[in-house]
Amino acid sequence: MTLKTTINNLTILLVMIVSSTTFAQSSFQGQATYMSKTIMDMDNFGGRELSPERKKEIMARMKSRLEKTFVLDFNKTESLYKEDEALEAPSGGRGGFRFGGIASGIIYKDVKSSKLFQDQEFFGKQFLIKDSLVKLEWKMSGESKQIGKYTCFKATATKKADPTDFTNFRRGGGNDRKEDKKETAEVKKDSTHSDKSKDPFDEIEMPKEVEVTAWYTMDIPVNNGPGDYWGLPGLILEVNSGQTTILCTKIVMNPSEKNEIKQPTKGKEVTMEEYQDIVKKKMEEMREMFRSRGGRGGGRGRN
Repeated sequence: MTLKTTINNLTILLVMIVSSTTFAQSSFQGQATYMSKTIMDMDNFGGRELSPERKKEIMARMKSRLEKTFVLDFNKTESLYKEDEALEAPSGGRGGFRFGGIASGIIYKDVKSSKLFQDQEFFGKQFLIKDSLVKLEWKMSGESKQIGKYTCFKATATKKADPTDFTNFRRGGGNDRKEDKKETAEVKKDSTHSDKSKDPFDEIEMPKEVEVTAWYTMDIPVNNGPGDYWGLPGLILEVNSGQTTILCTKIVMNPSEKNEIKQPTKGKEVTMEEYQDIVKKKMEEMREMFRSRGGRGGGRGRN
């Protein structure tokens, strides 16, 4: 261990002791505002043939889903994370997919009992996800930076990719495999496969893991953060995961008007795995619908 690393570790330990002592003196509640921004590569969703102007138009329409504001109300052990209702664009009453790993519903975390409750609407159906919090194996680097007036420290982890997070999709077949070249040649020879070859679902894949970088401050020593992130010795102010960045823009400690932090109760109860299976089945239905509408030779396909 180098001298620099030792000094960094001692600094972190001292800050933890001072901050923990300060917050232990009285009960408190805080509120943090986060800006979430997701970068989506249109080419991963069959957009390679689109003109730059068309891509720009589509991205402009999707901006309200890719750039959002969230509010995290937290105390020592609990938190409630939800989209800012004042800025939320009307959805027309329709359910939809998740973008950037961020749910449109409410996420309640109890880090003391390691419980997660998530209020999630999907295609017009209300679900209540009840599960245990996923604990990431955070690696501390000792690297620091300022976010506003707070000194933050860097931590990294690898997490299992969420199969319902569509921004993690990427174009598959990075290597020029012989079987790919053979299939491409056969498709060119057989015009009956021309429509099928344009199926964008055949060209994308989901990575098994996603790298996560978090910046946390021990000035606010709560084991919490935005979304389902937690497990560090201070409030997480920034998260970079896949194509999504979540950045804290405002913190109010002990606000005069405190929002109630309580778990959601409405919706069909499912585990996270059960909910992800529901989403994956819907994805497969949409895939089959895409193929049947495209049909062979422009037909409507089979029922």
